[in-house]
Amino acid sequence: MSQTAQARSVDLDRQNGAALGRILGRGSIGHAEEGPDGSMHATIRIPPDELVFEPGILVLPHGGEVELELINDDLNTHCAVLPSNGDSQFIWLVNHSRGTANLELDGPGYYWYGSRTGNDEGRGLTGAIVVQGDAPPEARQDRPPQPRP
Repeated sequence: MSQTAQARSVDLDRQNGAALGRILGRGSIGHAEEGPDGSMHATIRIPPDELVFEPGILVLPHGGEVELELINDDLNTHCAVLPSNGDSQFIWLVNHSRGTANLELDGPGYYWYGSRTGNDEGRGLTGAIVVQGDAPPEARQDRPPQPRP
């Protein structure tokens, strides 16, 4: 992992960073690739016999459109229920299959997604998309300035 990627990943588990990196407990942190037009692309896998999305946390540098390629390498069927501007998208992933979802996530924040098929060891597969950036001025709270990294 490059030093830049490590520095970005470290920001997820400290105050006033993106503040999420240790909540899910499994999986790694991935970063979406940004195209010249500002659209983003990322691949998320379900590895065999691990009951996780990999990466477990996907970081987007800004809001906008992201194309996710989901690959189920497991021997079991899973799905992905994904957020997109308040409207969920559902992708069914039979064993050894792949699917693509185009999501629109226009605001900074945490967006949770998961697999709701079967019980998947009592909790299902869970993942998060972290959209970095500041809230627009009209959505900011009236409070003292906070320290920034």
